[in-house]
Amino acid sequence: MLNRVAVLSDIHGALPALEAVLAEPDVAAADLIVLTGDIAAGPQPVEVLDVLAGLGDRACWVRGNADRELVEARAGRPSPIDVSNWAAEQLRDDQVARLAALPLTVTLEVAGLGPVLFCHATPRDDEEVVLVDSRMERWAEVLADVPAEVGTVVCGHTHMPFTRLADLRLFVNPGSIGMPYGGPGAFWALLGPGVDLRRTPFDVDAACARVAAESGFPDAADWADEYLRSRHSDAAALTVFAPRDGR
Repeated sequence: MLNRVAVLSDIHGALPALEAVLAEPDVAAADLIVLTGDIAAGPQPVEVLDVLAGLGDRACWVRGNADRELVEARAGRPSPIDVSNWAAEQLRDDQVARLAALPLTVTLEVAGLGPVLFCHATPRDDEEVVLVDSRMERWAEVLADVPAEVGTVVCGHTHMPFTRLADLRLFVNPGSIGMPYGGPGAFWALLGPGVDLRRTPFDVDAACARVAAESGFPDAADWADEYLRSRHSDAAALTVFAPRDGR
């Protein structure tokens, strides 16, 4: 039984944002840190993976679609996203092997919540979309194969934090560490005995300058300016994602 679990999702190779969250006292004191996917596809992939590997057994890793796509790009199946193709070429073989071995879901017992299923997008797929305003029929569909004893499902993927009751289960999205939609900061969640959505502020100007200086990605400065400054609103993101929600 885990008393406190910190959930970090969608880091996307943004080292300054990750370091800000790992410095949080509640993250440092958590029994476990669960990484719900899309860990390294960004401007500092090697560095982010090395920091997370240094957590050892304190971290539990779950596969995201971008993690899978890094492995595929390394095997000769390019991604449509430039930074992913670049990141795939930077990774060491041991890092590629680690990403290739990640599970689609992990279920853990958390105090106050019981069995909690952690995934990236939905429990059955690493890239399908559910949103805070998804229809109840959609929730029932994507959760249909989740065991009845699981009362809480935690995901990432859409980079917008929310909690909602859906088809008798609590569904939690912690938001994104490295590519938040809806305002700057690194978003994460703390579980046990309830659910607490958190935002860690950091010096965005300094973080952008650091990414631009330290990353070898040719468009690192533009990437940081777009994503660390969170230039995409949650309203815009919901509009873009809505067609993928089956509407």
